[in-house]
Amino acid sequence: MINTSYKLLVLDIDGTLLDKNGNISSEDTEALAKAANAGIQISLSTGRVVQASSRILNQLSLDGYHIFFDGALVYNPKKDEEVYVKPISQELVKQMVDFIRLNDENIDLYSGTHFFVEQESWVSDIRRQFFGLEPTVIDFAKVWPKERIIKGTLVVRSAEEKAKAENFRRHFENNLTFSLTKTPAYPEVDFINIIALGASKGEALEALVSFMGVPLAEVVAIGDGGNDAPLLSKVGLAIAMGNATDELKALADHVTLNVDHHGVSAAINKFLLSTL
Repeated sequence: MINTSYKLLVLDIDGTLLDKNGNISSEDTEALAKAANAGIQISLSTGRVVQASSRILNQLSLDGYHIFFDGALVYNPKKDEEVYVKPISQELVKQMVDFIRLNDENIDLYSGTHFFVEQESWVSDIRRQFFGLEPTVIDFAKVWPKERIIKGTLVVRSAEEKAKAENFRRHFENNLTFSLTKTPAYPEVDFINIIALGASKGEALEALVSFMGVPLAEVVAIGDGGNDAPLLSKVGLAIAMGNATDELKALADHVTLNVDHHGVSAAINKFLLSTL
């Protein structure tokens, strides 16, 4: 029997759907297909950019509207249709570039279609190998005046890099939104997403459900990271992965199994594909 209380399932990617090898289990894939066949709409909600999510969208045959850039974009890649976007202002991008140059830091900048770096590094290697993103190497002075930048990311692993990232965050904390994300594939690396002030997965969800005509009470969300908290706090049923942060587990209505034990399929089978 199908539980008809919920119309929309919103899922994080890294640490929720993807394991440390970057794979989605057959159990999760099958459960998602059953949910979709039962008429439940499925949207991804990720800190990733669109291009870094395309493989997952194709693998799961998802052709609807999704949340990208940690909540700064709601977009349908198949239709090339933006529902909501909150880019970083041109002036703030310039200030970010000036700051990282002054303090000898590296930052990634993302438009809707491009991933910009000023030089190749271990970070661009990760982007290429794991996320499937090919960088555009360019002087950032040529980027900020012309491109609509939706997200920046500080990718750090050493104590020195993390200290510099914290200095950056303190400098811009009143003007930008920061969220720390992780992926099981690189447990030692911090991915610090930088988006426009006020942007979040929760705000993006409100734009998404308004567009789709689905009440928030009829939404189920599953996530594992701190950036999923604004998402889980909005929905009718909030589910944290077994590998989620303690803070997210405390916020959730239910804690499912971890990503290596197919927590997504366990949650779908428990709450969406059977009567409660």
